Amino acid sequence: MPHPRFDPLAGVRAADAPPVDVLVSGTVFLDIIFTGLARTPQPGTEEWADGMASCPGGIANLAIAARRLGLRTALASAFSDDDYGDFCWRTMESGEHIDLTHSRRFHDWHSPVTVSMSVERDRTMVTHGHPPPISPAEFIGCPPRSAAVLIDLAEHVDGELPTWVRQARSQGSLLFADVGWDATQRWDPGVLDRLDSVHAFFPNAAEAMAYTRTATAQDALYAIADRVPLAVVTRGSEGALAIDATSAEEAAVPALRVDALDPTGAGDVFGAALTLGTLAHWPLRDRLSFASLCSALAIQQFGGSLAAPGWGDIADWWRVARARREGTAYESSVARRYAFLDAIVPTLPESACRRATATIARRADVEGLG
Repeated sequence: MPHPRFDPLAGVRAADAPPVDVLVSGTVFLDIIFTGLARTPQPGTEEWADGMASCPGGIANLAIAARRLGLRTALASAFSDDDYGDFCWRTMESGEHIDLTHSRRFHDWHSPVTVSMSVERDRTMVTHGHPPPISPAEFIGCPPRSAAVLIDLAEHVDGELPTWVRQARSQGSLLFADVGWDATQRWDPGVLDRLDSVHAFFPNAAEAMAYTRTATAQDALYAIADRVPLAVVTRGSEGALAIDATSAEEAAVPALRVDALDPTGAGDVFGAALTLGTLAHWPLRDRLSFASLCSALAIQQFGGSLAAPGWGDIADWWRVARARREGTAYESSVARRYAFLDAIVPTLPESACRRATATIARRADVEGLG
């Protein structure tokens, strides 16, 4: 039997609440990660890496981040029936307990693969893959009732959100949207027209300023807040800004001081944590602080979904941070900012989920993932 998981929404679930907290859809990649390379491999050479891991990547980063935080998560994605697909399916279904009812296996279609090489805290990636045999809308069909749906706004280039997303919204789902980097550098402002049905939008500062044609993160936040109830702009090492029109709150939080190793999946972790805090009806400042903490814990580890923290990791961090509350001005500030965790951490089971659960960890050799 899987170990019991902490349910952060237990206190706010209504009797008729949706069976799914978070529904996500997208491409799952097999990520093969090499760390500790002395240099980037050159033609005709061979380099040995200090660490190596394999894990589901792509949309799996977001699904696993949400599930490790205790959200009931469903993933709609295409999986190959090759060995890579078997590994990703097994890891997500049996290891992470993600609902794959609306995912599909396909014969004669191979798994998308990304190889990531980390050299001096920078990454080089090589990816190969093909579109799935049918579109997500075809194998999702009628989406399950969910409290939230997380989407990438830039993926929907036809001018409107997919039918299944609009159907989920009509069933009561809140839409949380991120947006990827525009490699064309055109930053089509028409992308923002798709925000009409979205509840929350959380781009990073560079993306937000580019799409809104503004010069500062604060001005970009105001422009986004004119379009969505919950507007968030993340600023990396400078923290995050947000406005929530539904609760008439505005907040800005600084980033935590951490030794950043790998930013892969940090945005997914932030989005999952922000969604949790919103569904739990936390104050805006607490939601921002919590999302910033979860992403900070993630970037201190290598490997996307491997690095996504669980409540056990959060509890470990808080016990240390709380013990230092009488320390420096910075340590005291952190303890005050995260005091809301005092109402949560004591309720966690001893077996609270931690990153790199056994089904992944036994195939990993990346230092510090335990």
